[in-house]
Amino acid sequence: MIEENGPSSHEQPEVSSSSQARQKLEGLLNKNMRIRMTDGRTLVGLFLCTDRDCNVILGSAQEFLKSTDTFSQGEPRVLGLAMIPGHHVVSIEVEADSLDDTQGFGANH
Repeated sequence: MIEENGPSSHEQPEVSSSSQARQKLEGLLNKNMRIRMTDGRTLVGLFLCTDRDCNVILGSAQEFLKSTDTFSQGEPRVLGLAMIPGHHVVSIEVEADSLDDTQGFGANH
């Protein structure tokens, strides 16, 4: 008789943890996100996609410039579709109004 003790039984936890991370990301698709960048700009838009380098694609994006006057932030600049390189991302927040079905997920990057 041959017993099977293959490595597949040891790989299950890794698959489930990456699967959980993927499910969390999929739950954030089409949610409004606020991304602060290293140069002080903030982009707000719909989360459409990311990759393993943490690059982020936002749809219907608007750019807000860093303001010296805390009371006036000025008019946002409409960008449309925007790609933010991962190395420029300082923080990512999910807008409060789009959090209804993502309870329990820490949104800060």
